[in-house]
Amino acid sequence: MDIELARTFLEITNAGSFIRAAERLNVTQSTVSMRVKEMESLLGRPLFTRSKAGTSLTAAGQHFHRHAAALVRIWQQARQEVALPEDYQALLTIGAQFSLWDRLLLQWMGWMRSTAPNVALRAEVGQPDGLMRQIVDGILDIAVMYTPQARKGLQVEQIMEDTLVLASTRPGPVSTREPDYVYVDWGAEFRANHSMAFPKLDTPAIRVGLGNLALGNILEFGGSGYFPARIVRSFVEDGRLSVDEDAPAFQRPAFVVFPADHDSDVIDTSLAGLRLLAQRESNAQDKDPVQEIPSRERSEKKHGRLNSRPS
Repeated sequence: MDIELARTFLEITNAGSFIRAAERLNVTQSTVSMRVKEMESLLGRPLFTRSKAGTSLTAAGQHFHRHAAALVRIWQQARQEVALPEDYQALLTIGAQFSLWDRLLLQWMGWMRSTAPNVALRAEVGQPDGLMRQIVDGILDIAVMYTPQARKGLQVEQIMEDTLVLASTRPGPVSTREPDYVYVDWGAEFRANHSMAFPKLDTPAIRVGLGNLALGNILEFGGSGYFPARIVRSFVEDGRLSVDEDAPAFQRPAFVVFPADHDSDVIDTSLAGLRLLAQRESNAQDKDPVQEIPSRERSEKKHGRLNSRPS
């Protein structure tokens, strides 16, 4: 079977319609329909049922799903491994949200280079929807994200939980009503919890969908916002930020997603490293996610800068 047929099948399944699948694949709807007809002719069974509500899998389509995912995954792995330099025995492709690359995934890459030096690494950055699509299609071996989707054939495992704390370039209590408060959109659960904690908050002057962009903004121009405790820790220690210990903190679990039926020692080794490093990050927060981060006053006393303004 042409690998593009299997890709098209998976995209229709993910998108829920021929039209959206065509948009994602950057082809016409008629091309998608032709590919489906070809697949159904090869398999001798209808794969989809179409209605006004969208497209759903038939019983035959449900049985074919895991085989299509395996076809795409094996083909992608074959292409990558054939192109490997002679010094490497395997290739692992991992994708993660940007905020999780900071510390956790960067440490994991160093751990992998030390533990499995004969494994080549390919790293990708993306959003949950795109990462899920890539792992379903076999482009990624492992994905790390905050809001995964349950998909047949994939294992979803929580590996850590970030604590989001209110950090500011000014010491003392922080108000989310201040004009330089930067609202970081950490996802649906955070939006709901934030609304409950600050029900009278007007529309923020600055709203950012990428945590690192928001953090760079307040470090450059001043302000406050919610960020993972493990990420702001170093900035608090050097006196550039302080944490409002009286402000509510929010939890944000992170997950690793991988094929449930894999038989790869490389993936097992990679997962072991992720679990180990995620546990270390969690242990640092579990001591006390807010109190364990020094306030600016304590930090400046430590560095002898109590009466000076941080640069």
